[in-house]
This record gives sequence, C-alpha cells and structure tokens, in this order.
Amino acid sequence: MNIQLIIVGLLGAMAAILANSGIAVFNDGLRPILPEYLEGRINKRELAATSFAISFGLVIGFGIPVSIGASIILVHSLLLMTDIIGAWTPDGKSGIAIAGVVGAIYGVGLTLGLEFIVEAFTYLPINFLDALGAVGAPIVVAFAVFPAVAVANQHGFKRGGISFLATMLALVLVKRFGTFTLNESATITISAEGIALLVGMVFMIYYAIQIKGEATDNQDLLGVFAERVKRIRKYMIVLALTGGLVAAATSLSVIGGDPISLNLMAEGQFNEAALAAFARAIGFIPLVFSTAIVTGVYSPAGATFVYVAGLLLSGQPILAFVVGTLIMLVEIMLLSSAAKTLDKYPGVRDMGEHIRTAMNRVLELALLVGGAVASEQILPGIGYFWVFGAYLLNKQSSKPIVDMAVGPVAAIVLGILVNILYLIGLYTPVG
Repeated sequence: MNIQLIIVGLLGAMAAILANSGIAVFNDGLRPILPEYLEGRINKRELAATSFAISFGLVIGFGIPVSIGASIILVHSLLLMTDIIGAWTPDGKSGIAIAGVVGAIYGVGLTLGLEFIVEAFTYLPINFLDALGAVGAPIVVAFAVFPAVAVANQHGFKRGGISFLATMLALVLVKRFGTFTLNESATITISAEGIALLVGMVFMIYYAIQIKGEATDNQDLLGVFAERVKRIRKYMIVLALTGGLVAAATSLSVIGGDPISLNLMAEGQFNEAALAAFARAIGFIPLVFSTAIVTGVYSPAGATFVYVAGLLLSGQPILAFVVGTLIMLVEIMLLSSAAKTLDKYPGVRDMGEHIRTAMNRVLELALLVGGAVASEQILPGIGYFWVFGAYLLNKQSSKPIVDMAVGPVAAIVLGILVNILYLIGLYTPVG
C-alpha cells in the first residue's frame, strides 16, 4: 500500500501543479478556457468558478460511484479534482506549493477513503457491495459494439450494420471455439469480447481511411499557434513524468482510465482492458492533439496511451513509469506531424468524434442496465422500477446529473435506503 500511496500522492501533486501553472488539465472542456485566463481575458475567480462548475459534478456523480463499484479509482475522481485544486490555488511559487500539497493530500485521501468505504460496506446490516459489482457487468460485452456504432454514425446504417454483423460473428465464433486444451491441467481461452472489439475496430479504421483530403487546414493552424505548441514542448519533461505516474498507478491497479477498462481490471482481464484502453486512446488523439495545438495546454494523461502501458505492465510500476514517460515524450514530439497526418485523412480525424460519441452512448446504456440489474439484486421486485424512474425523472431535473452516472448513483442510493429501512424495521431481506 505504501508504494501505491506514494505514486497516487505524487500524481495528485503533479497534476494540481500542472493545472495551477496552466500547463495541463484533464477536463477537455476546461482546456480552451485556460488561454483566456493566461492571456488576461478572464480573472482567477472566473477560472476557478468555471473549473468547479464543469468538473465537480462529474467527480461526485460519476467518478466516485463508479470507483466504489469496482473498488478501483476511476481517474476522473482524481484528475478532475486536481483541475479544481489548481484553478482555486493562487498563482506564483506559493500557489504552486499549495497546489502540490493539496493535490498530494487529496490523492492519498482518495485512495485511503475508497478503501475505507469498501471496508465499511462489510459492517452494514445488508452489504450491497457485491450487488454493485453488477453495475459494470454489461460494459464488458457491450463495449465491443461501439466500433459498429461509430461506423454507423460516420458512414451510415449499411456500413454500420455490416460492421455489427462481423463483430457479432466474431463474438459467437470465439465464444464457441475459443478455448484450447494444452494438457490435462492447462487450457487457453481467447477473450471473445476482445476479438470482437478488434474486428469492429478494423472495419472502423478501414472505412475511415477511404476518405482522403488535402493537407491545408492544420498547416495553417500550426503556423498560427506555433508558439502554443512550443509552450507545450517547453514543459515536456514535467508532462512526461506525470504520464509516467499515470502509467505506474494503472500498473498497480490503483486507478483506471475509463469504466470499461476499470471493470475489466477488477475482473483481472488486463490484456482485454489494455485493448479497450487502446481503442479509447485512438478516439482521443484528434481531440487532445487539436486542443493542445490551439490552446497550448495539454492533458496530464496525454492522449491516454499511458493507461495501455500500465495495463500491459500490470504489477511492474517502475517499468510502467519508464514506458509511460517515453510515450508522453513521443506524443508531444509528434504533435505537429500528427496534426498534418490527420489532415491528410479527414475520415480518421473525424473518426475521433464519432468514437467518443459511440463510446458515451454505449456506456450510458450499459451503466443504466448494470445499475438496474444491481438495484434488482439489492431490492428484488423494486430495483428496475427504481432505476428507470430515476433515469427518466433526472431528465426533468433543473440540475440533472450526467446520464452515465444515473445507474451507479441510483444503485448506491437504493442500497443505503434498504439499510435504513432494515434498521427501522420496515424491510427484511429475502432468505
């Protein structure tokens, strides 16, 4: 646990310092705001208020509930909060020091707090932690469908349908024939979901590269924003070290980059989690690179390939740190050339937006279904009613939480209510 606390503490400190210095923030929506502050068009109070408004709800409504369900910290819980810490702490050397200390304390506190919460579940009259594990159950198989959805969004229903059928065929065939017996005591089972995802990605990339264009826009963009690219390169060492810490923390299964890989990690399926993280990273290249070029502000996790390194090097934090650091260095060095390449293949550039949209839709649906299944396990006969009602009523709320968070939050709230009802004698668990 000591090495875990050290790494998460360092990551929290570094990420908060980067946010305070305007070098990198995790929230994609905050990245375009920072140049407005750095160039004097908004003040510190406005920056702080904006960071809180766009990040805190995701920390409480999405990051923490998903983390509790998997007993692994979803990185949003950590890095969205360090964005807020960096924005709220003062400028200058004293502000950097304060941001670093508060970020470190928050990282360590989050790690210990999550462990405390998980431990506290065992003392409840009705322990619903096992039921919460069902929240992430649909994600693993549902995630394989996102490439087909992305293809349909970008290229139409017909090509999306072809991709979907090919993905489903791969899923069925590997589930049926994907287990091989080496001897009486050893068998190898290929991940059907992983192969299905790979097949879908092949179709997605194949269709995207068919669309070609002239390299013009990003060349002009690089000319206009050359100073901002240069600014990122100026801080490439500290950015690379932060990326290395992200990879090391992932290697120790302390954090996960997204709900899909998080749940796969919780099940010990690290190779499948790495494939899922890789697919997600492809979708983030256009977003992270283009916003970095335009704003001069990067992400503490880069284009998210550092999670892949951590997952592939599970249990090897030092090696993961080294590889993660190198990945971030390469990413930053490739900023300019990657933008030009994406411009030559506008289909690949546009594919990033469709990937993120498809992933969000799949996650929203999978987490809603998972939350409903978990709630039904917590309170049979009522759980589905509770979650679907919560989802639809949330749509009408003046301050709704994100759709992705409704399922996990509803399941946790129901678990708490069931315990309260049990304590006052209004509920007796079946069996």
